[in-house]
Amino acid sequence: MSKVSTGGKSKSAVAGALTTLPPTSQLATLGGWILFAEHVYVGAKLALGQITDNAHDEALYLFLRTLEWPLESGPEVLDKPLSTMQRIALREVLRMRVEQRVPAAYMTREAWLGGFRFYVDERVIIPRSYFVELIPSLANLLPAGTVVRRAADVCTGSGCLAILMAAEYLEAKVDGLDLSREALEVAAINVKTLKMGKRVALHASDVFDAVPPPAGGYDIIVSNPPYEPSAHVDKQDPEFAAEPRMAHDGGADGLVIVRKLLRQARERLAPHGIVAVEIGGLRKAINREFAALAPEWLETEDGSNCVFVVRAGLLGKWKG
Repeated sequence: MSKVSTGGKSKSAVAGALTTLPPTSQLATLGGWILFAEHVYVGAKLALGQITDNAHDEALYLFLRTLEWPLESGPEVLDKPLSTMQRIALREVLRMRVEQRVPAAYMTREAWLGGFRFYVDERVIIPRSYFVELIPSLANLLPAGTVVRRAADVCTGSGCLAILMAAEYLEAKVDGLDLSREALEVAAINVKTLKMGKRVALHASDVFDAVPPPAGGYDIIVSNPPYEPSAHVDKQDPEFAAEPRMAHDGGADGLVIVRKLLRQARERLAPHGIVAVEIGGLRKAINREFAALAPEWLETEDGSNCVFVVRAGLLGKWKG
């Protein structure tokens, strides 16, 4: 999950963000619309981070999808003349984004992660996770020569991390777990569309409550759980509030699900196994409460380093 943003703006101010929109004839190209959209995004203080971290890239993506032009289009499309109907369509999608604060991914019904296109709608959090860069290297934390045969993704949501695990570890059977049956309906769409049904199994479960330990245990358990403290969730920007609250809310201190996950992982990991958890800005809290587990923090490209790993050996001795 991305860090929750709290920079709001009054409804009347946001609703007026498009009142200065020139006649559509004056915005005749995609490049003109993108420049205008960047200005509007800043003025309306729209929250970003669900599909990209900047207004230019989000507007470009949203407009290309609206025009049904390829996402890999070259810079020449910026000067391509737009028809009246195309300009009307761009105005409407920008209006929805600005006035209604609808997340772009919910408008396009898709999100891209690790080269895969995932179907998304309001039943699931929009896929975004540092695991997209970390999953390929998780096996390096296992004993040399270990073949990943069993893995789990706890709080799977759209099923994205379970699918990425299956794509990376070709001999692995992967369990995707989520408490939300609505989220699992979306995950099932992605499992079917991406032809992962033989290797990814979905389970309705509160962490591992409904999923017994597999024979031999899991080699790898990953989780991008709800980790925002409830008080922070109460103050979310509309874009993040549009996502299911249960996908964000980690209880009073953000660690309710993490505690349960680590307790239950203790009896489900293989002796050589690891559990890796994405935890946002709670690194200090993790190091303080779980010092006995010697959490190992994995490096990410942007330096956030917000994913920690615990090994089965220490977890088995833990008294938590």
